[in-house]
Amino acid sequence: MSSPNPYHFEDIGDFGRAALKADCEKCFGLCCVSLPFAASSDFAMDKQAGQPCRHLQSDFRCGIHNSLRQKGFRGCTVYDCFGAGQKVSQFTYSGIDWRQAPETAKQMFEVFPVMRQLHELLAYLSEALSHADAHLIHEELRTQLNETQRLTELPPEEILKLDIPAHRAEVNLLLLKTSELVREEARRRYKGPSSRKNLKGRGADLIGAKLKGADLKFQSFRGAYLIAADLRDADLRITDLIGADFRDADIRGADLSGSLFLTQFQINAAKGNAATKIPAHLERPFHWT
Repeated sequence: MSSPNPYHFEDIGDFGRAALKADCEKCFGLCCVSLPFAASSDFAMDKQAGQPCRHLQSDFRCGIHNSLRQKGFRGCTVYDCFGAGQKVSQFTYSGIDWRQAPETAKQMFEVFPVMRQLHELLAYLSEALSHADAHLIHEELRTQLNETQRLTELPPEEILKLDIPAHRAEVNLLLLKTSELVREEARRRYKGPSSRKNLKGRGADLIGAKLKGADLKFQSFRGAYLIAADLRDADLRITDLIGADFRDADIRGADLSGSLFLTQFQINAAKGNAATKIPAHLERPFHWT
């Protein structure tokens, strides 16, 4: 029996989830080269797209990985590629890196951010399929997951021609429906006490909002600005958090277990602690206290 292709998203089980987690050991340092950044509180210097970071070593590892935050590169500890780095490195370019084949470098660095978006959509679709309460649209979700997977396996020149905004819009319709189905069923089944704080959540400006201990479950905060919001001890169970900006949000003691479409990227950007409850498929950031 042949081994499964580790760069093909097979299902929503452990193997599938592993394909959507960054594996830096199998990547050609693509996020350290492909992406631009500017000197700020997140980065200690300017870097142009396609320019290797000065800390990138010959083995494609970071020379200051263990002290990134202390040296002013907090943004690097937040970023997550959803496994796109190893997919581009090992599958799209068959394990031949941009130093070995410099003629592929420019194209590889352009393919990477496109692949990252596709892998993000795979992560959302796989989560949607894991929700039994969205069973009415599971067939449509599976179709979109398979199509998105197909796009990730195209040759690089075809990947660069994809209309990602159009594809994302199609997927988003299903993710919206998933959210509505899951949250409505959760509300229907909930029998406990409620002191729910009703907010205009979707796309809302909640920068610095004082929401300590707030009951926010079953709501939608899609695309909301939660930058530096005080969410300590808040209840965010079964809350739609897709695209919400969690930079410096204080989620110490908050309950985000069962929250919808929460990503590692968002968790990494927030301030949490050992008491913060997060979905089982996410990892607790090493920089949390």
